Amino acid sequence: YRRVCGVDTWRAGRLSRFSRLPAVLRGLLAALLFSAALPALSDDGQYGSATDASAMAVLERLTERVLAVIDEARAYVDDDPERYYQAVHEVLDPVVDFSGFARGVMGEYATSERYRGLDEEGREKLREQLDRFAETMRIGLVRTYSKGLLAFGGSRVEFADDAQEDERRATLRQLIYSDQAQPYVVIYTMARNREGMWQIRNLVVENVNLGKIYRSQFASSARRFDGDIDQVIENWDSEARSAG
Repeated sequence: YRRVCGVDTWRAGRLSRFSRLPAVLRGLLAALLFSAALPALSDDGQYGSATDASAMAVLERLTERVLAVIDEARAYVDDDPERYYQAVHEVLDPVVDFSGFARGVMGEYATSERYRGLDEEGREKLREQLDRFAETMRIGLVRTYSKGLLAFGGSRVEFADDAQEDERRATLRQLIYSDQAQPYVVIYTMARNREGMWQIRNLVVENVNLGKIYRSQFASSARRFDGDIDQVIENWDSEARSAG
């Protein structure tokens, strides 16, 4: 398929497959993707050390946290949606490296090699672009997917019993049941960071790599604007809506 249609068409096909997933599923996956970088929750609901917890335990607790935020928001979100967005921000902002996520999405346009090859003015501009894009993604992702999460009621999340885990790495399968006959299958690859915390390194849903979706979208937009990154960032929200 890649050889016949070309790289751009192949990427568009992957974006289309992702966009066909229900908005609720895309919202849940995005929230889990970001919040899975959080430390594990202790029994009293506070963030605690995840160094003594299994990857499965961390992911299960985080799923519970995301669903709890959704359930609480149902009582007030119609009257005060900003409160709901703020609640999601409070979960994600202190611990999610949006700058690192944005840098990964920017791909070749934000590599260390490119940064070192710029003069001081160019480096300052790239830092400003990265900060601006990280903020754009933070606001856009939280708001877009928070809306999708509210439709999650009635669905069920389970973990398969075939987890592969050792001291440093783990592969877990999550099953998300909706109104379809078969559950959606999400595969998490997790690894411990330098502090010993479990973090997601890769996530695949229905054979679509979620992390690469945004990177492909950014690269496509950069080509459309002839490498003008300021234009890519300025138009990111509208581009993201049209792709998703």
